[in-house]
Amino acid sequence: MSSSSSSASPSSSSSAFVVICLLHSVIAIGSGALMMFHMKEIYTFTHGVETATKLLGSTPHDQLLIRTSDSFSGLLLFAIGFLVFMVSFVRDKDFQFFFAKGCTILHVFTAIWRVWFERRVEDLAWDWLRQTVGDILLSLSWVFFLVYSWREKYD
Repeated sequence: MSSSSSSASPSSSSSAFVVICLLHSVIAIGSGALMMFHMKEIYTFTHGVETATKLLGSTPHDQLLIRTSDSFSGLLLFAIGFLVFMVSFVRDKDFQFFFAKGCTILHVFTAIWRVWFERRVEDLAWDWLRQTVGDILLSLSWVFFLVYSWREKYD
């Protein structure tokens, strides 16, 4: 009887890992694609027309540099989303724990960076809180996976 319950528990934490990875992958791929192709609309939607105009640059040279930077940032985020998608199929428990811990630390450091630096940028000062909450929520999904897996491991 206990062997059937122990065989069911690894698949449930693996399923949680797959779901969390796929969720993060969809978010990263979608955000990256939007950054590459629709940054002006994203800036306008998230910051308003006046701030978007400032963020997009005032000279053609500045605008080209900003568009190029946004496109490369979007491409990087898209690639990260694709890698997380591939990682979602890894079945090794030790790797899943390692990956979840790494993602948690990455999201926490991103939130700290937003609090420490991004809130100081005058045009972004009001937006850092919303993005920090998003970073914390994304890190909590990994924390919940770790707690769920530890609970199964030590039950």
